[in-house]
Amino acid sequence: MTLYLLDANVLITADRDYYPIDRVPQFWSWLLEQSQQGYVKIPYEILAEISAGSKQDQLIKWISSNKKTLVLDEEVDPSLLQKVIREGYELLPPSETDTRKIAHDPFLIAYALSNQTERAVITLEQSSPSKKGSNRKIPDVCSRLGVASYNTFYLIKKLDFRAR
Repeated sequence: MTLYLLDANVLITADRDYYPIDRVPQFWSWLLEQSQQGYVKIPYEILAEISAGSKQDQLIKWISSNKKTLVLDEEVDPSLLQKVIREGYELLPPSETDTRKIAHDPFLIAYALSNQTERAVITLEQSSPSKKGSNRKIPDVCSRLGVASYNTFYLIKKLDFRAR
């Protein structure tokens, strides 16, 4: 069983563009079901990134009311976090500007590096191999570190989402 870890852009874009909570509630119910079964989780740091938005936002309300089910119940391994920054982004050490640019992405990838279960990252970022340092995209950092990364549409097919 693979555990899929969601990037913030997966939820934000789904609500804004593809599956608005008020129009396609089946998608959000399915995500919760997948999370309850242990197939999909969101690291705390990624939830915090999303929750920094308006408290009136439907996505924020949905996350708040389902946080216990959605959140990955573990703490990041600091050595894996450093590995992501050092080897994935090649930042030694990262500047304040670098840290702002990469935000919480290294946490997402560090959780995926954990060897507790087979894990993959789900993100909507597109690979851009020519980018360097803090401009690197999640799929490219994942690739450098041997972590699988996919987009939302892969997840939907793999876990068989069907609007009923």
